Amino acid sequence: MDAPIGHFDHATPAPDALDELIRPVAEAVRHWSGSVPADQIVYVDTDPRWADTAVFVERYGRELLEQSANCVVVAGKRGGESTLAACVALSTTRVDVNGVVRRRLGARKASFASMDTATGETGMEYGGITPIGLPDGWPLLVDSAVVDLPYVLVGSGRRRGKLLVPGKAFAQLPGAEVLEGLGVV
Repeated sequence: MDAPIGHFDHATPAPDALDELIRPVAEAVRHWSGSVPADQIVYVDTDPRWADTAVFVERYGRELLEQSANCVVVAGKRGGESTLAACVALSTTRVDVNGVVRRRLGARKASFASMDTATGETGMEYGGITPIGLPDGWPLLVDSAVVDLPYVLVGSGRRRGKLLVPGKAFAQLPGAEVLEGLGVV
């Protein structure tokens, strides 16, 4: 099949690529529900050597720079309590951790989670964290610009491979809340 965006050698509907996905992501795809059919989520095989954004878009399509998003894990702290959440914003922006995220989580302080926390809690590889298959009960904050795109390139849970996901599907993920201004330039 042809990928809906980018120029990839191999593109497969995610339900047909479960063996390529790590367990939490494969389970989320296997049990997918919502108005966007699971077979509209596409797995593309990519080489981790080209994971750096500049090299990636040169290899797989310059248009992907404007059609890709990052998923980052953040920690909000208030008193002795800590809340982990995931945030999805376009790759051309940065997540407003100290403003939008901190306020939304009701935290006194918010910061990016450490690599060990992010990978340990999600079961995903650093540099490949995806909002599909996050731990139960996690808040998922999604910038509205992500939802507005027809397709968005995000991690697949591993450094090898990416997912192409219809933008509107992000709003239907467990714990998702679409926010204006989450991603800032």
